Amino acid sequence: MTAVDIRVTSGDEDVLSIGELSSRTRVSPRSLRYYEEQSLLTPRRTAAGHRRFDAEAVDRVLLVQRLFAAGLSSTEIAPVLPVLLCAHDSAGSLAALRSHRERLAKKIARLHDTAEILDEILEEHERS
Repeated sequence: MTAVDIRVTSGDEDVLSIGELSSRTRVSPRSLRYYEEQSLLTPRRTAAGHRRFDAEAVDRVLLVQRLFAAGLSSTEIAPVLPVLLCAHDSAGSLAALRSHRERLAKKIARLHDTAEILDEILEEHERS
């Protein structure tokens, strides 16, 4: 480390600042702070109060992003996140995900039916 290098290192290369986590996951620091508020992410704090994340936080953030993309809310994600990270279903705790999947399947079916109705209407209009 040179005299102009002001980074504080703990000797642990797997410890990430919020900026480093943001950079690795392409998730804004603001979103990462929101994840912390929602108990989806739990950083350690330095003596100065700075957030520090372990290397596993990268996978956790990416999983949270996938679950948001799947249409789940933070309150739906929080209870299933520990189970998904441990890769086992603890006494049916993935039931919420299964239920969400079933609701999506029903919604997709309704949308498909709607699209077919619109296709029929368009075909009838084009014939006249």
